[in-house]
Amino acid sequence: MKASLKRILLKGGPFIGLILVIAFFSIAVPLVTHHGNFFTYHNFKIIFTQTVIVAVGALGMTMIIVSGGIDLSVGSTIALTSVIGARLLQHDWPAGVAVLAMVAGGALIGLLNGTLIAGLRMVPFIVTLGTLGIVRGTAKWLAENQTVNYPTPLQKAANADWHTPVDDWMTTADPDGMALPVGVWVVLALALLVALLLCRTVFGRHVFAIGSNEQTARLCGLPTVRLKILIYGLAGCLFGLAGLFQLSRLSLGDPTAAVGLELDIIAAVIVGGASLNGGVGTVLGSMIGALLMAVLRTGTQAMEWPNYFQEIIIGLVIIVAVYFDRLRQGREN
Repeated sequence: MKASLKRILLKGGPFIGLILVIAFFSIAVPLVTHHGNFFTYHNFKIIFTQTVIVAVGALGMTMIIVSGGIDLSVGSTIALTSVIGARLLQHDWPAGVAVLAMVAGGALIGLLNGTLIAGLRMVPFIVTLGTLGIVRGTAKWLAENQTVNYPTPLQKAANADWHTPVDDWMTTADPDGMALPVGVWVVLALALLVALLLCRTVFGRHVFAIGSNEQTARLCGLPTVRLKILIYGLAGCLFGLAGLFQLSRLSLGDPTAAVGLELDIIAAVIVGGASLNGGVGTVLGSMIGALLMAVLRTGTQAMEWPNYFQEIIIGLVIIVAVYFDRLRQGREN
């Protein structure tokens, strides 16, 4: 019985944690504050909207962590790509071109990280810590150290009741209606694609093989250098898409945005059951982890707890998740 309970906790930890957190805030918020019931559809629609950016970033981070790597430059990449998109829209480039430029910008940063890590055999933590500063500085330089505003259709034609494709990603026409934001459906589609890529393709099996034992994978003939570069490049594309969502959410390019967002993204993947040692992780777990992060932040705000307390809670969640990962590895060994 004890072994079975331990197995359930290890395998279903993300789901159980999410349910417990929702149950806690559903009980505590009405008792402690005057905000009413926490467990409402409207409230969870807000939570789903707030999950989008972290969830897209977590999809890319899942591939990286499963392969045994890490990327600390995610927040800076999101900021830079949002500035790139804002700059293009500011100069009346088509929205489609801006989207492609943001994705391409994220991909180039990912390829740079992958080349330095795999090609020069450098430590991922150190490389991405360095590119974190380089990319953030580039974003500030490109934005001239200020926010980049661009004219929206509503500013061009005050009587028009429509938006550009970029402006519609994170919001709905009727905030009080039942429809979920477009971004939520895009994230679900991306999650399905990444899950199929990792679980149903040769490339996915190679990702897990590299993360489990890179030296063995190399001896088996896998092109580990090329695969790592590709992994970071694909993850960079997703980070560029996260920059698109960031731009849509703020309706401007902010070079100081997403500072520390890599903490939430990495936490979402680890809470979702991925191992920092590589070789273990699922897209579903990462999505549950991203949702858990959003519920924690929304719940603590509803409880009127200060921001610093939110950061303390997120840190504790990461420690607990790493501890569960250690228990899982100990049981497997």
